[in-house]
Amino acid sequence: PRFLLGARMSPTTREQWLINLAAALSPQFDALNVPLPAYRVSCSFPSTGGLSRNRKTIGQCWSPSASADNTTEIFISPTQDDPVNVAAVLVHEMVHAALGTKAGHGPAFRKIALALGLEGPMTATVPGVAFKAMIAPILEKQGEYPHAKLDATQRKKQTTRLVKCHCTTCGYTVRTTSKWLALGAPHCPAHGEMTAA
Repeated sequence: PRFLLGARMSPTTREQWLINLAAALSPQFDALNVPLPAYRVSCSFPSTGGLSRNRKTIGQCWSPSASADNTTEIFISPTQDDPVNVAAVLVHEMVHAALGTKAGHGPAFRKIALALGLEGPMTATVPGVAFKAMIAPILEKQGEYPHAKLDATQRKKQTTRLVKCHCTTCGYTVRTTSKWLALGAPHCPAHGEMTAA
């Protein structure tokens, strides 16, 4: 569905806000002769970087071949809440969707990203002056992004790690906690006490 620029939208969820924004941006892609495929947009941690040591991945586009119904999937990290930056991340991922994920950040990606006002390294684009001018009236009609930034550093780390133990004779393997290892190593049914890896 196309976004109606004359009507102010009042999305009730962040996903609806993202869907409305993507629909409003769709004509920009048509004008550049890179129409968008069937896609879905969601606010979710990307599969890499979202909660890892890296934490730099703020958007991700999945190929339709990964989806059971052949739909391109776009994810915007919940660590982002500034509407202009969220829009820039969304456009970056929409460029991947329009060109196909195999295009990567190569020349075709660069051409479209720059035409849409994104700047900086193509692997980590930022909104440029032209992008901000293009997106301002859309965001004004869109309304506030109904989301509050999530601090991924507040996530409690898992403290229980299983220790791998193996039999040096036959390779029989089990995993146990350090607490139980303190009481003694597990035993291989055929060769006795095992070694912790």
